[in-house]
Amino acid sequence: MEEVTRPVSGAELGDSVPRAPAMEDQHPEQEDPEFEVETLPRGAEMAVGPRPCGSAKEPGADAEQTKTSIKDRIQALRLRQTLELLDEMQEEKDFSIQRTREELSACRQRMNLLSKQQKNMAAQTALERENNNMAAVGRLQAASRRLHTELENEEALQSRITATLKENQNAMWHIELKKVQFEDARKCIQEEAEAKGRRLQAHAAQQLHKEKEALGKAERNRLLRTRKSMHLQRELGLKHQKLLEDAQRNHKVAVKFLKASLGRIREREQKEETESREHMKRRMDAVLALKNNITANRETLRKFQAWGQARAELVEQKAQAEKELILAQGGDAFRHLIHQHRLQELEAQKRTFEEEQKLRRLEIVSKILKEEAKEENRKKKQHRPARTTECRTLRDKTWNYISDICEGRVEPVTSHYPDEEPEDEPPQHLWLSKALSTECVQVDLADLNIQEEVLAEPEIPGLWSEDYKPYQVPKEEVDQKPVGGTKMDRDILARTMEQLRSGIIHKQVVSGREFKGRPFNSKPEVIHFKDFDVGKVYKKKITLINATYTINYCKLVGVEETLRDFIYIDFDPPGPMSAGMSCEVLVTFKPMINKDLEGNVSFLAQTGSFSIPLKCSTKKCSLSLDRELIDFGSYTVGETTTQTITLTNTGGLGTKFRFLVASDNYGTEDYEAILKMEEQKRPENMRGTLRSMASGTVDHGIVPSQSSLFTFEDKSIYEKIITSFSETPFEGFESVADLPSRWDPEKQDEAEVPPVANGAGPNEEQMEITLGELTEGEIGPFSSIRVPIIFTPTIPGQVEARFKVAFKNPQSPTLYFRAVGLAVDVPVWLPRPSVDLKICMFDRLYQDSILVHTRSKAALRLKFEVCKELRGHMELLPETGYIQAMSTYSVQLKFLPRLSLPEDAGKYFDKDSRVLEAPMTIRVADQIKPVEFTVQAVVTTSDLELNPSEVDFGYCTVYEAIRTEINLSNHSLLPQMFGFVGLPKFVDIQPNDGFGTIMPLETLQFDVIFQPAKAREYNFELVCKSEINRCFKVSCRAVGVLPPLELSHYQIKFPATPLYDTSVATLYVINSHLSMNKLTHSLPRIGSEEATPVGPTSFEFLPPPNSPITISPLVGTVLPGKRCLVQVSFRPVLSHEAIVGEAVQIMTKEMESKFRKDTFALKKDLWKQTMSAVRIHTKDRPTRMSISHVATLHKQGPVNSSVQYEVAKANLIRNFQGKFDKFVVPCVVASGDIKDWKASEPLSFSPHNTLYLELWCPTVAPPIVVTSSQGQTVFDFGDIAVGHRGIMKVSLQNICPEDLYMEYSVLNPSGPFVLLNPSSKLHSGETQVLELSFSPHESIMAQETLNIITKRGTLTLTIMGTGVASMITCSIEGNVLNMGYVIARESVSSSFKLQNDSSLPIKFWVQLESLSSTRAEARQKLPQFLTSVAQRTEIVGTQNHNGQSVFSVTPVEGLMLPGKAQDFTVTFSPDHESLYYSDRLQVVLFEKRVSHRILLQGAAREHMMFVEGGDALDVPVESLTAMATSDPDHREESDELKPILVTLDYVQSDMDTPAPPATRELHVGCIRTTQPSAKKTGEFSLDSLTWLQHKGFTIEPSRGSVERGQTKTISISWVPPADFDPDHPLLAWALLQLRGDVKETYKVIFVASVVTGP
Repeated sequence: MEEVTRPVSGAELGDSVPRAPAMEDQHPEQEDPEFEVETLPRGAEMAVGPRPCGSAKEPGADAEQTKTSIKDRIQALRLRQTLELLDEMQEEKDFSIQRTREELSACRQRMNLLSKQQKNMAAQTALERENNNMAAVGRLQAASRRLHTELENEEALQSRITATLKENQNAMWHIELKKVQFEDARKCIQEEAEAKGRRLQAHAAQQLHKEKEALGKAERNRLLRTRKSMHLQRELGLKHQKLLEDAQRNHKVAVKFLKASLGRIREREQKEETESREHMKRRMDAVLALKNNITANRETLRKFQAWGQARAELVEQKAQAEKELILAQGGDAFRHLIHQHRLQELEAQKRTFEEEQKLRRLEIVSKILKEEAKEENRKKKQHRPARTTECRTLRDKTWNYISDICEGRVEPVTSHYPDEEPEDEPPQHLWLSKALSTECVQVDLADLNIQEEVLAEPEIPGLWSEDYKPYQVPKEEVDQKPVGGTKMDRDILARTMEQLRSGIIHKQVVSGREFKGRPFNSKPEVIHFKDFDVGKVYKKKITLINATYTINYCKLVGVEETLRDFIYIDFDPPGPMSAGMSCEVLVTFKPMINKDLEGNVSFLAQTGSFSIPLKCSTKKCSLSLDRELIDFGSYTVGETTTQTITLTNTGGLGTKFRFLVASDNYGTEDYEAILKMEEQKRPENMRGTLRSMASGTVDHGIVPSQSSLFTFEDKSIYEKIITSFSETPFEGFESVADLPSRWDPEKQDEAEVPPVANGAGPNEEQMEITLGELTEGEIGPFSSIRVPIIFTPTIPGQVEARFKVAFKNPQSPTLYFRAVGLAVDVPVWLPRPSVDLKICMFDRLYQDSILVHTRSKAALRLKFEVCKELRGHMELLPETGYIQAMSTYSVQLKFLPRLSLPEDAGKYFDKDSRVLEAPMTIRVADQIKPVEFTVQAVVTTSDLELNPSEVDFGYCTVYEAIRTEINLSNHSLLPQMFGFVGLPKFVDIQPNDGFGTIMPLETLQFDVIFQPAKAREYNFELVCKSEINRCFKVSCRAVGVLPPLELSHYQIKFPATPLYDTSVATLYVINSHLSMNKLTHSLPRIGSEEATPVGPTSFEFLPPPNSPITISPLVGTVLPGKRCLVQVSFRPVLSHEAIVGEAVQIMTKEMESKFRKDTFALKKDLWKQTMSAVRIHTKDRPTRMSISHVATLHKQGPVNSSVQYEVAKANLIRNFQGKFDKFVVPCVVASGDIKDWKASEPLSFSPHNTLYLELWCPTVAPPIVVTSSQGQTVFDFGDIAVGHRGIMKVSLQNICPEDLYMEYSVLNPSGPFVLLNPSSKLHSGETQVLELSFSPHESIMAQETLNIITKRGTLTLTIMGTGVASMITCSIEGNVLNMGYVIARESVSSSFKLQNDSSLPIKFWVQLESLSSTRAEARQKLPQFLTSVAQRTEIVGTQNHNGQSVFSVTPVEGLMLPGKAQDFTVTFSPDHESLYYSDRLQVVLFEKRVSHRILLQGAAREHMMFVEGGDALDVPVESLTAMATSDPDHREESDELKPILVTLDYVQSDMDTPAPPATRELHVGCIRTTQPSAKKTGEFSLDSLTWLQHKGFTIEPSRGSVERGQTKTISISWVPPADFDPDHPLLAWALLQLRGDVKETYKVIFVASVVTGP
């Protein structure tokens, strides 16, 4: 609470004190809660009420004294409140003063402390100043200033607290003064309180005396009832004995008759069984026959389908042949087929329409002829007076026939021929067939060629008959004038009006007063014809009274234009009329239309014109209720009362009505629909419908759709009929006239009209205010109907019901009214009719208080009864009591359910749900109906169950703990608190140490942890107690084991390890068993068995299979007092099954996507071809293909090295959410050394000495993942040519929430792999690209591992690649390609191949030396012929004069696949004659390496013959001077001799053997050309052969011919003649003539010499 520190001024207190008496009064019982159970009588209450001091009021005072007493009580109450307020304020101020004083004391203490500290600071400052320690002096001065500031703050705070304290003391003094002023009032209040207490005690004593008297009376009554009950029991015993004897006698008689009845029943059952068997046999025979019929029908249907299919195929083949024929002729087949199909449809429709028209014509004609015969017979039977038969047209006869059909006077005719007599057709089938047959009457009748139609007939029937008499106009009608008058009358009226307007109408002034206003008054003022009927004549008289001052005239002008056809005015002008005189006007109204009319009847007087309003109203409904609220008042439950409500119709038109509950769903529209359906059952309604249809509103078609023939429900039914008819295949044609026979209007009405009985809806049984028997009917004009409303209260409380009145007339609005009533219960009632004890346990006591109320004004005796089945479990105390008038009575309910409750309660207890519903009865004296209430409870047990009841922990070492689970089940429906108590030290129960609350029907699991302290046998019990001190026990046993070995760690918790990373931990296996002295240490043993001997002990770890755990070593031996190091590795990986499953899903999605695309393309193609093919492919084909693909994927699965496998693995790694695994690795122990193991006698490992190592293995997603290459961590550069470099980019992404610093493992410095761009930091979510290069120096396979190390884990990348040496072979030997001789300006091509013998695809480029970029620089140097032959490096020879390249190669670039060959084509195209065309072709691989250099050579001649061979006489470079070229068109023989030098060196050896001759060769060839030439071959000849032979030369052949494209060799050999001088070379010459297209002569010079051999 917030403390009050502000002082209260006297003015404020003074303002609050006088306002205290103005507070509201409170009931005195609110101050004494203990008296709230029973209310005091009114006199005692007035006596006890608080009064001011000195006032003494008697109970029997008058009204003024009563008012004064109330005011005194109010003032006294307000005075008490004021005093209480003063006391509270005093306490608050007292507390505030005390707290302020404490604060002031604390403030003074702080000030004293600060003063002392300041003095000490001053002394220390002086001391430090003497020591000349200025730093300390400065520090002390600063501290002194701080203390001075704090002291000043405390002084200011002291002053504020002192002021506050003074203010609070002043306020306290004011409060004390006020309390002294109210001291007298306080004493008065105390005296009144004491007097009130005494009065209450006296009243309580009086009430106690009355209760004692009532108790004594009740005891006497109880004794009397006990004696009566004993007497009744004796009488009942005698009656019971007599009844038993009678029952035994009757039983004997009944047994006798029962046996006879059973015999008859058995005979009847046997007979029925025999009949049922026969009936079943007949049904089985019928079923078999039906089955055979169905089979036969199916066969027949299959034959028809096959026939139809064959016919369709034949039609399709015919259409296909026609289509092919049209296509062959060049036409549009599709357009032709569509046009033909449309023509066929039109022809079929035309034939169908013509057939239907013929049938309908025949039907109409037959009906007309037959009806004429029947009409003649009917007229003959009537014996009417003879008269001339009028000649009717065919149209009139037709419509008369239709009207007779609608009225039901003519039997229907269904036959198409006039001689058939329909006798058995029901009349209800007629209306639809007739309507459908007459829809085309106007068209069909025009087409009929009947003789009667040709005859001319008058427009009016009977006009041309002999006995026809012209119509005589009655005299009355002759005398009447038309409403508007004749033309002459209208002219006269117009002239009169003009005269009046010109000044005939004048003002009327009498005695100086001018008349203003209406000249004539009408009685009545409005001419109103109410509720008229069309065709009747109504007349009404009105009186016109002269209202002017003097004589006036009156003349009828007429009525408005809209009324002239219906209104006639009969008015004879009376002439001059004195003031006050009157005349009569007769208005005649003859309505022709049923419509409201309004207008005026105009008159003209001397003083001006005036008019009288005229109204003509049709019959209308004017409905109203006499009241909108029916108040029944208050009635006791079970009574019934009735009130009526009057429905009045003040209009001239009656209508149907229906009273409904306002909550029902039947509104005015539904009621109108119901009434319409009722009227549609009458045949008269069809007449107007058929006429409206025949008037031309129905379309002329085969079947009418949505015409005016049907109304409301009929339309929906007809639509259903048409729908079903259209959906049914036309296997057999059914007449449309037979369709309505399937629909019964009465059944349809029963199905569609909901049952609305008595105007109430479905809640009629629960409603307390209902309608009487009269809820619907018809109210006539100017009448009223009284409808009863019944009120039958069933439940106490306010009841309200809303009703509405619906009318058939759509212009009558729905009327609403409501009824209210109050249902009052019996005098004695319970606020809780159902006492719910909630959930109770067996053998536990439950109590509740039941409060009984009464409305009676007299005391009543109550008797409380419990049903006899529950009297042993439930009790109501007291059993009898008296309840005072207008008061309450409390009864104590005690419920102690015992275990026998389910059997004792019987039907009141449900054993499945355990719910008890016990009826209790309160019987009231002089009241027939008892007060009943129900006691409800759910009775449940308090049992707790421990499962299992016995626990065997088995063998457990002292280094471990065994955990087992026990279940605690609560069979109760209530929560129970429990706890395991008295547990031994070596047992622990979790969770919550075995304590808690178990919910209803809940089962809790508890872990019982057993950890032995030493090796021995254990037997103990676990005790669980519930909150009601019930005990439940579990017996346990175990054996403690101390093994000879121990582990340094029994639990290893690995850090969070990323996938495919490794975590390592170490531990020791220790052998501490050194001696058998049990006093120094505990000896290893199993339970109570013998101890294990001292010696080497072996161990073996047994890790679980397929686990990511690796232990090294698994097996070992530990000597006594020694230990062995064990290393445990944890490397988490993804399971093969998970990766395969993910890969299958990925492959399935890819196949589905591809299949969708293929299916869409297929559908698109098939849509263009035909619609039927689309349906086949879309329904059958996709499902079959998709299922087969998915099944194949699941069956085969991806290979471990496949791309899908790696992609699936990367996806799982990236989306890995983390996993925690716990492994328990057993370590078995055996005595002995593993070196002593033998195959036949292995070491015996005891299962009880087993140690267990627990491993916690958390697995997390790797911090860095590879996002490129679909997440693969293995990067293969593939085959890289030696000397080249391949670069691969690896994208890494940080998927952990923090930034990572990266370190990299060192790659082999001499290896082919290099990390080009290492990065040191990778931010969270960032992606970086690492570039790796592979540069092989030799043909090898290389593989290395790159580790990317972070603080969260290591990512291992595997890099591999293969260095491949490019091996290419060329088909040209010697790398020289000689193109030979070509005619100038012609071209020749040659090809060669390059073979790729490596496993690497090689990209190549082909370059010519003549097109090189360095060619221009090389041509700036000196010509090559000026240098020596050894220094000549010129490769490019003669070039074309036109600037184009002489040689060209294709292709220029490309890719050679492994093991494949590439063809190259070289084209030689010279443009002039030269023998030194040359170029060099280079094959470049990978844009830098030249693999082959091929020399290209060629020669060009102007003529077709050439000679080659001999020694060179010129340089291979053309002269820069222009050379004269010969004209190819004017070739002639050339006399110029071209020299050819041939040198022969005869080698002479020193040996005796003769030396071989010196030989040379000349080649003569003929060039293949495309130019036309007369000679197909070339010839050559060599002269001077004799002389050459003399010189030692031998030439063969000397002459010959050469084919085009061929070459012949001339062999020249020389042997020195005998007269040869070796010192002088031999010189000889001869002429070589070539004859081709021209004759050429060459001078062949032979130079021969002898040289000495080696």
